[in-house]
Amino acid sequence: MQNSGDGNCPFEFNFSPESFKVGDTVSYRVPAMGDFPFVAEIKAVYEDHIEIAGPDQPEKWMRATRESRPIVADDVALS
Repeated sequence: MQNSGDGNCPFEFNFSPESFKVGDTVSYRVPAMGDFPFVAEIKAVYEDHIEIAGPDQPEKWMRATRESRPIVADDVALS
């Protein structure tokens, strides 16, 4: 796991899809928002995707791709 590199980031991110586990913090993207980073906690891990929830809506689980910076579909993230 790594943080943003400057030592001031309050989050420690896991950028390694092979080691994703429930409870890890990831930086995810939403295509409509460009490369803007969002933070979420992994709630479930599957072979081909993960489910995440952001700190502002922990009850809203979102399906995301399983890659170093997961992608959440626009219609899911922006609903």
